[in-house]
Amino acid sequence: MVEDVVRTLGFLCLGSRLRRIGERLQADTQQVIDEAGVGIQAGQYPFLAAIDRAGSLTVGELSQAVGISQPGVTRTIGQLLELGFVNMQPATDDQRRRLVSLSDEGRKLVDHSKMTIWPRVAAAVADLCGDLDGPILEQLAAIEDGLAAAPLIRRGANRTSRLPSDANEEECQ
Repeated sequence: MVEDVVRTLGFLCLGSRLRRIGERLQADTQQVIDEAGVGIQAGQYPFLAAIDRAGSLTVGELSQAVGISQPGVTRTIGQLLELGFVNMQPATDDQRRRLVSLSDEGRKLVDHSKMTIWPRVAAAVADLCGDLDGPILEQLAAIEDGLAAAPLIRRGANRTSRLPSDANEEECQ
């Protein structure tokens, strides 16, 4: 068996290890989303959640809320616009600023997700991390081992259901 160099090098590779864990969590979350029949990427949910929590936001505000660069926000908002989950309109006080808000389909998706997908993912991650205690490197090892043993889709609360029948399935894919 090949040595896991990232794990073995400890704090020297902490950033790589956190990225690896993040990518694995996001991939497992995507499986839960796909099983639910929702046509969205796991990385797009934080944007919808930010808009849901704060209301209409500019690209700059979304960048701060989600913690990624403005070009990354612009790219993701463009994808969400194409999917029909958000609207973008000029701000009333400054036509140069564009406000991003949830569309009706975006509101349906967020409401559905808050009831089914988000609790399931949160429960799965809580299950994965529930027994963690001690130094961070040991906790990271436990998270990686736990993900290897049982991905998020097999953890936590019950399985999700598809979007309510009144949501246009074509627009949600």
